[in-house]
Amino acid sequence: MATLEDPIEIGGCRVPNRLYRAPLLECAGNGPDTVETLIEDLEPAAASGVGLLCQGATIVRGDGGCAAPGMTRVHDPNFVSRLSRLTNRIHDHGSKIFLQLEHGGLRSMETWHAEYRREHPGLEQLAVSKPPWQLRALDRAGFLSYDPRVLDTEEVYELAANFGRAAGYAADAGYDGIHIAGANMGIVQQFLSPFYNRRDDEFGGSPEARLRFLAVVRDEIRKRAGDVPVIAKVPAETPAPPAPLVRRKLSLEDGIEIARRLERIGYDAVVPVQTSVVWDMSIVRGEYPDRAWANEALQEGYDAAFGGASRKRLVAAANRVQSLQYGPESAWNEGFCRRVRERVSIPVLAEGGIREREEMDRLLGGDAEAGACDMVGMARPFYAEPRLGARLLETESASDGESVRVLCESCNNCTVPQVTGAPGICRTPAVLRRRGELERDGAYERGAGE
Repeated sequence: MATLEDPIEIGGCRVPNRLYRAPLLECAGNGPDTVETLIEDLEPAAASGVGLLCQGATIVRGDGGCAAPGMTRVHDPNFVSRLSRLTNRIHDHGSKIFLQLEHGGLRSMETWHAEYRREHPGLEQLAVSKPPWQLRALDRAGFLSYDPRVLDTEEVYELAANFGRAAGYAADAGYDGIHIAGANMGIVQQFLSPFYNRRDDEFGGSPEARLRFLAVVRDEIRKRAGDVPVIAKVPAETPAPPAPLVRRKLSLEDGIEIARRLERIGYDAVVPVQTSVVWDMSIVRGEYPDRAWANEALQEGYDAAFGGASRKRLVAAANRVQSLQYGPESAWNEGFCRRVRERVSIPVLAEGGIREREEMDRLLGGDAEAGACDMVGMARPFYAEPRLGARLLETESASDGESVRVLCESCNNCTVPQVTGAPGICRTPAVLRRRGELERDGAYERGAGE
């Protein structure tokens, strides 16, 4: 049975342990300070012993496609080559780093960010198909703005080539692998989902055809980056609104079948996640972020993003309702991961609400039943504790005998401000005070828990 400290291989890449930092939005952009910002964000996790770091969603094209302000673009080989300073720093600590590639499609800022739309009036939204009627209704009501260009078949192949080119640049810069953002309403999920994909060419129709985009992406990566390991998020749209609002969506069984087929296509690991067909708190389950919404310094940014104070209040109200629907839940993808692991032989990575060392051991198979996954990851807890690995690795329990638990309270005060371009940092005083106490006690030094 595996432990958190055991090494693992992903497509020939040997990762020193089974703890990974899941993709986060680093808000580094593409400016002169991008590399330093990424080093500042990512190196602490490597220094604390985390085996694998997944740099958050990076966009494969030079314009459009950003789902939030501050996303980094990786279409330019000259820019990506500068990121070798980051990969070298991560490797100095013995850790591995994968780059997550994405395009937002209908979730891009040109859809939802009012000020961005005004500043980029000629920027086209890329769509897999004509938006579903539910989203067109939101457009007519004034909540969103849809005027997409549906990709023709040749353009779909070109988009897949964008993923391949970016992967090639990343491999040259020293990245150890590629992570395809296959969920969270990005364009890959839009290809996979019957809610979005109503195409009648080879990229739509049957489940096999909807998966073809990921198959072409894998071929393009092989062509341009060789045998670099590639992992993908696998969505099941199980929290999506019920019928009659959403009748066509990816079931849990659909997600399991996608994972099985991805292994056959040549993907080296999968990350099964339960998500919705829209951007909501099924992705970041937890409490209503009252501190973030009340932050006076962010109000102007919220107004710019949502198009004024009244719309900002509507979004905040929807956020409150969703927090009741998707409250804090422990390891909410466990069941999905377990069922996928029964059907595939490649590593299964689990994330989503994992917060305790004891829980990690159980998920990896440290109890009587078979494990649900081969690696365990977290995202928001690294905003709260950048050097979190040192507290979790090589120590099964705290001095009082209780399971080591992360400080993150899943309050989401770190995530909501990102719509304004603010960095993803913990803003909860109680958590920050406790982190300071742990820092003074040396808890974030390697070997402190031995």
